[in-house]
Amino acid sequence: MNKKQLIKLGVPADCVPAAVAGIQAAAKADQWRASGSKKRIASMLTQPEQYADDPYFADFARQVIADREFVRKKPISYRTWGAAGIDEQSHQQMQRACSLPSAVGAALMPDAHVGYGLPIGGVLALENAVCPYAVGVDIACRMKLSVLHLPPESLDDREMFHVFRTALENGTVFGTGQSHARRQDHEVMDRDWTVTRITRERKDRAWSQLGTSGSGNHFAEFGLLTLDEADLGLEAGEYVALMSHSGSRGVGHGVCSTYSAIAQQHLPKRYEDLRHLAWLDLDTEAGQEYWAAMNLMGDYAAANHDVIHRLVTSLCGAQIIAGVENHHNFAWKETHNGREVIVHRKGATPAGEGVLGVIPGSMASPAYVVRGKGEPESLCSAAHGAGRVMSRKAAKDKFSFKAVRNDLEKQGVHILSAGADEVPGVYKNIDDVMREQSDLVETIARFDPRIVKMCDDGSRAED
Repeated sequence: MNKKQLIKLGVPADCVPAAVAGIQAAAKADQWRASGSKKRIASMLTQPEQYADDPYFADFARQVIADREFVRKKPISYRTWGAAGIDEQSHQQMQRACSLPSAVGAALMPDAHVGYGLPIGGVLALENAVCPYAVGVDIACRMKLSVLHLPPESLDDREMFHVFRTALENGTVFGTGQSHARRQDHEVMDRDWTVTRITRERKDRAWSQLGTSGSGNHFAEFGLLTLDEADLGLEAGEYVALMSHSGSRGVGHGVCSTYSAIAQQHLPKRYEDLRHLAWLDLDTEAGQEYWAAMNLMGDYAAANHDVIHRLVTSLCGAQIIAGVENHHNFAWKETHNGREVIVHRKGATPAGEGVLGVIPGSMASPAYVVRGKGEPESLCSAAHGAGRVMSRKAAKDKFSFKAVRNDLEKQGVHILSAGADEVPGVYKNIDDVMREQSDLVETIARFDPRIVKMCDDGSRAED
């Protein structure tokens, strides 16, 4: 009997493999006859307890009993920060995520908006399981801010403007699939890239993209950092800083796509409506492979920023005197409420007590350097940015990038390249977002963009 015939007889889809295995074992032992097969299967479905010790169908019987007794657990609750500014679709995505069988904690940040699977700004704690799409397509997308030894007046100097512009234009590369003309060096490429097939096969591509910035909302920019009080090993005052936003590029996308597909293949049919949140148990081979690949992508993304900052600062003759950086698309093993859990932060910044982070606004609004307060209800998390208020298509229909760039130029913000889908009007007000999460982080410095470079080819990267 095949799968279609078994399902037609009423065998639950999740129990079909066990039924097929039992039929094959019984047939091999000459204990199965086609003439009475339908009646025999029907008996197992109505009275599975009688087959609990059957040498061929015990596993099938146990699965039928489990399927009959299955009741999906009630979704766990989650707290929302900045609820007034969050759309209903984001809440619907969050509620679905909270119905995962291993979900034990969740929170929604004030920059939240619709994502793929888990909303951007969603925080989800699972027990002994990892969900690729709750991490995100751009694994280990992150922020890095480097404080430079240059005088703040250099940002207003006409000659230095050309130096800064050249450094951004030649120090990194923007666009989906784009690579440096020459491979860059970093010790991350000496790591073990054979941990999974996908990382082994895409190592060369990863190497060629080391030090590149991608597309969508990724950027590299110079700006003015204002430190009201001594911190970060610096005196209070104004400083030139370089800030970048990028992730694990094409190889990270490949890891997510590969292991999300594997997770969906093994997803129980009763959870088919949660296919975009398909998970991998960490005690499985696939779960261990994804975990190893994800952590390698974290190291690679950090190296990517290291190279960007090394190249850009070298081209403008600057030295780095301080810095802050953090992931915001990742999963961490952490202890909450006395037990170890896997905390997914998709578009959310780690904000444990004393932990430093960078939360950007837009190409023309401030970014903030913050220190976490360790709020338990947010799973020690905070927003990762301002958060979008409209789709990319809607933004392109509404805004003229040329007009916006001219207006920003008058305000002292120079946009070297970008698209209409990333103009300030597509984002929430970053100061409103920061007020909504004042219990999650404290602000220790403000960064105001002055010279900004983004991708302008229309390609998209998930936050």
